[in-house]
Parts: sequence; C-alpha cells; structure tokens
Amino acid sequence: MDTFVQLVVNGLGKGAVFALLALGFVIIFKATEVVNFAHGSLVLFGGYLVVVTRETLGWAGAAVVGVLSAGLLALLVERLLLSRSRLASPFSLALLTIGVDVIITEEIVRRLGVSLPFIGDAWDAQPLQVGGVTMFRTHLVAIVVATVLITLFFLAFRYSNWGIAMRAQAENKEAAALSGVRSWVVTSSAWLVAGLLAGVAVLFIATQDFSGAGLSRGTHSIALAAFPAAIIGGLDSTAGAVVGGLVVGLVDALSTEYVSFAFAKSAVFLVMLVVLVVRPSGLFGTKETTRV
Repeated sequence: MDTFVQLVVNGLGKGAVFALLALGFVIIFKATEVVNFAHGSLVLFGGYLVVVTRETLGWAGAAVVGVLSAGLLALLVERLLLSRSRLASPFSLALLTIGVDVIITEEIVRRLGVSLPFIGDAWDAQPLQVGGVTMFRTHLVAIVVATVLITLFFLAFRYSNWGIAMRAQAENKEAAALSGVRSWVVTSSAWLVAGLLAGVAVLFIATQDFSGAGLSRGTHSIALAAFPAAIIGGLDSTAGAVVGGLVVGLVDALSTEYVSFAFAKSAVFLVMLVVLVVRPSGLFGTKETTRV
C-alpha cells in the first residue's frame, strides 16, 4: 500500500509538470489553431540558460532568467516567423514549428556536448519520509508550483480582459476582430505564456527525481510527452490540459512500476488512442483531434 501511495504522489508530481506543458500546447492552439511542435525546444532553451547563468547569478537568478528567456524565445518565434505567414494554413505553420524545433534543439545539444547538467538545485535529490512513504521533494514542489500557476492562469483566463479576448478569438476570430480584439496581441501573449510555462517545467524535468537525467536531448523527448496529455484532455480545452497532464503522469508512474519502464512510454500513447477512439475530441474538447 505504501508503494502505491508513493507512486500516486510521484505520478501526480510528474502529471503537474505535464499539465503545465500541455496547457502551453492548448493556449497556443486556442489562439491560433496551430499545434506548436517547437515546445520541446523552448523547454531546452530555458534549461540551457539556467545552466550558463547559474554560476554567475546563483540558482534562483538563473531560474528566473531561464523562465523569462523561454517566454521571450516563444514570443520571437511567433513575431518573427509565424506572424509573417498569415496566409499559411495552420497545418503549414505546424510544419514550420517542427523546423524551428530541430534548429534550436540541435544547437543546444551541440553546445551541451557530453555534459548532462541537473538544474533542480533547490529541491532535487532531497527525498522526504512521510508515514513510512518515501516522496521526492521535486514532485511535491512541482504539485504546489503547478497548482499556483494553473490557478492564476484560470483566474486570468476567466476574469481578465486578456482572458476574455482570448476566449472571444477562440470562438470566432473574425467576430472578435470586429469587436475590437487585437488578434496579434492575443496570439503573441499566448505564445509568451506557453513559453514561460515551458521554462518553469524544465526546472523539474532536468532533475534526478523526475527523469534521472540532466538537461539533454532526452529532456526534449520528455517534454513532448505533454502532447498526448493535450490530446487526451482536448486540444481546445484548458481544463482538459490539466486533466490530461495528470493522467499521463499517473499512467507513466504506475505502468513503470507494475509493468516495465519501456512499456510506460507506450502506455501513454495507448491511453491517448483509446480516448480518441471513444471520444475524438478528447475528454473535454469540442473539436475532433483527428480533423485538426
């Protein structure tokens, strides 16, 4: 029983990080109908900035720089590339993000070389014993941080002018423009927020507790596991992104323990396929993912 409780807590911790990343996918899709396949490179970029500035600024300062840099890079990708391709279809823009992802990822991996630095200095490798159950501090902090950030996001999404404008654009872009909503502001801010969330997520991914590996190409692969989370919840549902992230985290943790590590990676996609067969729009989505 203690093992199961530990797996659930650790699965929720991983799920909280996947929820942040999945929320980034969904925010961009709601604002633009584009699937951002460069999300993994935003994670790597934020982590790399932490690595190169940590010695000078200390971990806290480097973490802030990494998060802000990931957000800024996302904004630049949208402003310098995607916004200049307004006539392109969402499918074409999604292919463009794949190219961006390859360029950024390969450059960062080249710069890292053989080093695989861990960047969760404030909480990594500091397990806690609670009632005979061993819990990783990284996962517990991830749950707290994700809860705070997701709550703030939903409050802003529900009550702020930005949230109202984003919901209006998601419903009907042309009608929103006629009502005075500036599409470029909504789109740019969506990319910025998604990048900031990616920058936060990498602080937990590149740790011994979460992945057992430092910042590397593997970090990019782990980040892309948030895409099935977004699909499971529904690509156009912010609440679905959170639920999908938690589902992916729990499936990964439980299948790793009770089946095998190799199967755990397939299990996530198996769950995604089952959900799509039963409900093509995802658990909470309204648009069929198979038609996106």
